[in-house]
Amino acid sequence: MMNCIAVDDEKLVLDLLVDNIQKVPFLHLAGRCRNAMEAADILHKESVDLIFLDIQMPGLSGLQFLASLPSPPMVIFITAYKEHALEGFNLNAVDYLLKPVSFERFLKACNKAQELYLLKTSTGTIAGGPSPDYFFVYVEYNLEKIFIPSILYIEGMKDYIKVFMEDSARPLITKMSMKAMEERLAGRRFARIHRSYIVNADKVSSIRRDLVLVGKVELPLSESYRGQLGELLGL
Repeated sequence: MMNCIAVDDEKLVLDLLVDNIQKVPFLHLAGRCRNAMEAADILHKESVDLIFLDIQMPGLSGLQFLASLPSPPMVIFITAYKEHALEGFNLNAVDYLLKPVSFERFLKACNKAQELYLLKTSTGTIAGGPSPDYFFVYVEYNLEKIFIPSILYIEGMKDYIKVFMEDSARPLITKMSMKAMEERLAGRRFARIHRSYIVNADKVSSIRRDLVLVGKVELPLSESYRGQLGELLGL
C-alpha cells in the first residue's frame, strides 16, 4: 500500500483526483491539499510515497515545490499545460498527465509508480514480504486483479490484450500493448513466442515445430522468438 497526497488548487479537479485515487486498491490517501504549503505540512507529519501534483498553483508552483524538497517522494504531475513536461521529467517525475485525465490513463501511471515503489523497497519486498504475485488491470469500468501464476497465455489484438487464466472460463480483455505487458511480467517465467502471444513457460505442455501447446490450446511459435522460451525451459 502506497501513501499518497493529492495537490490541486481547483476544488472540482481535486475532488475528481481524490475519487480516482480511492478507486485504486494499492493507494491510501493521506491528505488532499489546495496548495504547496498545505502539502509541505503533510510531508512533515506523514510518510508519503507518492504525490499527485498540479503545476499551475498560486504562490509556489508544483515544479518549484518539487525542486525545493531535499528528498522528494515519487511524483505524478497532473496539469493542463504540456509545455512543462520536459522540466517535469527532468525532476524525475514518474509520469506527466494532461487534464482532463481518463481513469485508464490515471491507472497506468499508478501502476508505473507501484512498480517503482516495489523496486525501491528492498528490491521488490515490502516489510520483509515477497513481491506481490498479482497486478490490477482496468476491465469494462472495473479494476480486476490478475494473479500472475494463474496466467496461461496472453494474446495481443491491436490496442487490446486478452489474458487467458486457468481459473477463468473467459479471458480478461483490457486496453494495453503487448510491450507494456512484457514490461509488467519482466523477470518472471513468461516468454514472447510470437508478435501476438506471450506464454507462461510453466504452463507449456509441449512444443511441436512451430507450435506451443498450453494444455490443448495450440499457439504459434515464431522462429525469432524461439530462443526466449528455450532459455526458460532449459532447451
